Amino acid sequence: MSLTRLPWALWWAQIGAVLRIELRKTLLARRGWWIYLAAFAPVLMFGLHSLVKLKSGEPCDLGRDTHIFAAVFQFFFVRLVIFFGCVGIFMNLFRGEVLEKSLHYYFLAPIRREVLLAGKYVSGVLAAGLIFGSSTVLQTAALYWHFDSSQLREFLYQGHGLEYLASYVGVAILASIGYGSIFLAAGVMLRNPLVPAFVVFVWEAINGFLPPLLQKISVIYYLKSLCPVEAPSAVVDQGNPLSLIAFNAEPAAAAVAIFALMALSAVVLVIAGLQVRRMEINYGTE
Repeated sequence: MSLTRLPWALWWAQIGAVLRIELRKTLLARRGWWIYLAAFAPVLMFGLHSLVKLKSGEPCDLGRDTHIFAAVFQFFFVRLVIFFGCVGIFMNLFRGEVLEKSLHYYFLAPIRREVLLAGKYVSGVLAAGLIFGSSTVLQTAALYWHFDSSQLREFLYQGHGLEYLASYVGVAILASIGYGSIFLAAGVMLRNPLVPAFVVFVWEAINGFLPPLLQKISVIYYLKSLCPVEAPSAVVDQGNPLSLIAFNAEPAAAAVAIFALMALSAVVLVIAGLQVRRMEINYGTE
């Protein structure tokens, strides 16, 4: 192996070591129990829906349930559950270590701080992707549980059902990548990262009321563009006063949306990497 490749090999090995430590800590953290509760709450909700349908014997409308899932996924799961779940996961990767007075152990180790940041970020993405991705799969199973097997098989294999599921899981993972980079950077750069989290939440919440150009300066715009089914929105219905100030921007192409989310995450992580180089620990001021 040439000398020019040695640093890269060392960095990958160190990222792997940090990943193994942080992934276990993130998935088993006691302070993260609420993330699991929020992530799998829709599974229970859809399961109860299917149970009621089975008990009542009411006819099932597969198309209607598909649009219900789209609405719950976009307006509740992505905007609230994944958003605040990423706040809890990624902000604690550095701020949690500071509050627990344990970050200096990493800083004293022979590892570049940018490599440490990369390892922590990858562990957060894997943890969030595993939690929210598995929840998405279980939500789909719970929602369609009450349908006839032949009807369900036709929907999955001939009606794009499996494609829809893959798209929703992909959106959940991309949401973790995009929001995770922002909140990891906030945890590195700011003493109170909850303030920027609130600002980002408000910006994402009012996305539909912003002009089309400003809508594109957000994560939720690209995530909505990747969702396979357009969610019904009461805001843009005729007769609703809010529809007068709402804008229906054209969705981005899938390739553009994925590139934009990955580019955003890369830029934010580069900024966080530059900041973590100058990061100083003073537990007495925390």
